[in-house]
Amino acid sequence: MLVVANRNKFFALSGALVLAALVSITVFGLKQGTDFTGGTLIQATYVDGRPAPEALSAALDEAGFAGYSLREANENDYILRAANLTNDQREKTEEIFSVDGKSATIAQLTEVGPTIGKELRNKALVAIALVMTAILFFIAFAFRKVSKPISSWIYGLIALVTLGFDVLIPIGFYAFLGALTGAQVDTLFVTAVLTVLGYSVHDTIVVFDRTRENLALNQEKNRREDFAETAGRSLQQTFVRSVTTSLTTALALTALFLLGPDSTKDFALTLLVGIVAGTYSSIFLATPLLVAVERWRGQKGK
Repeated sequence: MLVVANRNKFFALSGALVLAALVSITVFGLKQGTDFTGGTLIQATYVDGRPAPEALSAALDEAGFAGYSLREANENDYILRAANLTNDQREKTEEIFSVDGKSATIAQLTEVGPTIGKELRNKALVAIALVMTAILFFIAFAFRKVSKPISSWIYGLIALVTLGFDVLIPIGFYAFLGALTGAQVDTLFVTAVLTVLGYSVHDTIVVFDRTRENLALNQEKNRREDFAETAGRSLQQTFVRSVTTSLTTALALTALFLLGPDSTKDFALTLLVGIVAGTYSSIFLATPLLVAVERWRGQKGK
């Protein structure tokens, strides 16, 4: 297949995407939400239409709020993310948000302490690490009967490399999005990343599993075929399935992003970017890497 034959070009493109993601993370950084840093999340609802953001920002500044993030939500809501409130701010929350003759009702007020935030952040990192480790062992076990010409552990390690790509791209995108819109990393973002991990590894295993089946079939029929040809043929057999599945999922996520509530827009966008990256990596990165490793090991053994 052309993908395998032109693998060096796709390696270069993948490297450029990874570099762009790393630059984005380094330059913009990730804005951690109150779930991880501790702080307050307030959702204010207005019955007669919300006031202008400038007027509300002025009222918040006057009330002593600093370093906050204010975003419009739904038709008549505002969502504020800020540091922990003082007793006076907590008691006068509705009064502070009621500006320009627009009466506010506090629909949600959530406060998270810094200790809880740190614990959530650590658990999120542990969850991602455990998922990737479990994937490595599962693939190594599932492919244990196909150890030639590639060890079953190689399948697992390449799957982890592609998963790292699938995670790094949406994280880099989210860092850029945070610089543009103030989007913050919270537990919902971690949920999106874990979902991308599960979806992407499923797509990669489908291709690898077809490669395993073709290798076993070659052995059964005593057919001598270059590994690159077997891998390319396996990729071709699963190409339409992978693209179709990802396209239907992407359409659903696009609808959720465009038509869904503001509270899920960042979640849907993160999933959308991650699934596009996962589809790319399962087709244009995972199998070409498998062939590259097989060629490298073959040359090393001579």
